[in-house]
Amino acid sequence: MNEPIIRLIEPEDNAAVKALVLETLAEFGLAGVGYAGVDAELDDMYQAYDHSLSAYYVVEVNGDIKGVGGFASLQGTDPGTTAELRKMYLAPDLRGLGVGEQLIRKCIKGAADCGYEGIYLETVPAMKAAQKLYQKHGFDYLDKRMGDTGHTGCGVTMWRSLGA
Repeated sequence: MNEPIIRLIEPEDNAAVKALVLETLAEFGLAGVGYAGVDAELDDMYQAYDHSLSAYYVVEVNGDIKGVGGFASLQGTDPGTTAELRKMYLAPDLRGLGVGEQLIRKCIKGAADCGYEGIYLETVPAMKAAQKLYQKHGFDYLDKRMGDTGHTGCGVTMWRSLGA
């Protein structure tokens, strides 16, 4: 396997990104309302993240999209104050190899560079490895939701300050 390349999403990546997101959600039994698989942005992720307060990255290996993740302003909060880590998933064969480390660092740095005060995420209890990764990078558990993501099926919420 060649070294993974992490780069910004391009329009031609949309179908592969959507497929990876849906495959990962299915792997964990996360389907329907309350989960990311029904988000309208999945049909055109490039367009959804093509503005100054967001970025969406793909992990490419040998020409295939094997990982994704990005950030944007958390809906239901003042734009530019709180970022949301969104749709960060890796194909099973990339997990545990340090690629998630690289991707989350890129997302955190990107959100900080945009001037966000903090970054929020929602996940599910079954994604234990992801939670360990988030904790390693300064995320703490919250007792309640922030913003209005629509992901009511996600029972785990976390936050990390991006301030000094």
